[in-house]
Amino acid sequence: MRKKINIQKGAVLGAILTTIVAGMLLSVVQVVVKPPLLLGERLLPGGGWVQIVLAALFGGWLYLQMFDRKRRGVWRRRIWLLFSIVFFSQLFLGIFVDSVFLMSGKLHFPIPGLIPAGVFYRGEVSFMPFLFLVTILLSGGAWCSQLCYFGAWDSLAAGKNGKREVPSSKMRSRMRWTVLFVFIGVASALRGFGVPVIYSTGIAVFAGCVGIMIIWFVSKRRHVAMHCSSYCPAGTLVMYLKYVSPWRLHLNDRCRHCMACTRVCRYGALSKADVLKGRPAINCTLCGDCLAGCRHDALEYHFWGISPILAERLWLGTTLVLFTCFLSIARV
Repeated sequence: MRKKINIQKGAVLGAILTTIVAGMLLSVVQVVVKPPLLLGERLLPGGGWVQIVLAALFGGWLYLQMFDRKRRGVWRRRIWLLFSIVFFSQLFLGIFVDSVFLMSGKLHFPIPGLIPAGVFYRGEVSFMPFLFLVTILLSGGAWCSQLCYFGAWDSLAAGKNGKREVPSSKMRSRMRWTVLFVFIGVASALRGFGVPVIYSTGIAVFAGCVGIMIIWFVSKRRHVAMHCSSYCPAGTLVMYLKYVSPWRLHLNDRCRHCMACTRVCRYGALSKADVLKGRPAINCTLCGDCLAGCRHDALEYHFWGISPILAERLWLGTTLVLFTCFLSIARV
């Protein structure tokens, strides 16, 4: 009984902290950023504060729903899809209704792979690459499992049923680096040769269409999120840059090598070899689906000397704060 009460207290405390931190960060955006970034403030003077209160409460409520490992995966995919729908709906409204729905009033392509390529094309680090790097530092691989507007559809296509046909780690590594260097090379060439914007636009659209085709035809057939784990240049950077973040996921000595975790991982980050090594592969996004799939509590989060349980709760709260802020301000 005492353990159950402590768990309930932990859930409530985490929800309160998530609400407070999300509200504080969004308040900074409301006060500091001019012209207003929050859509509520753009549509109605003072509406930004109403949006902040509702968003912060929503973040805290999500913490309560996702506190239980068994329900977390379902809720993660639901709200991730919600974020993507909100994001692309605002893009649609910004194009066809009013530019107020766009972040800067100007249209940019919503293709994650263009985040690293854009740095070389523009010759400068803009707000989006900066936000991308800060997100990786704060939450590790969560960009690829809850914060990317494109990845939600790749996860949906991979599905939860069916045999997961995961390519070899060597093949996926070659694919990732090849695509990354192609994106950077093409972006650099476009800038260096002063190629007209119309042609650059066509190339960007083609890259996005290739990603959509991979999601629809490859991820769906293999039951693995192939776009995120093998094609997307932003995803490749997340895989390697996430090690600047203190978050880790490991298997403990309770593991019985039943391989249940390998069947639920949509990113192919838990092969038999990975389980035997005691840690997921480099393309692990820390999504936590494997924790719910394990019957032996053999998977756990690690963070700088604190207990695995506290590390898990801290990661969940951090990620939901970021998610709440992304849901509130992310748009093209």
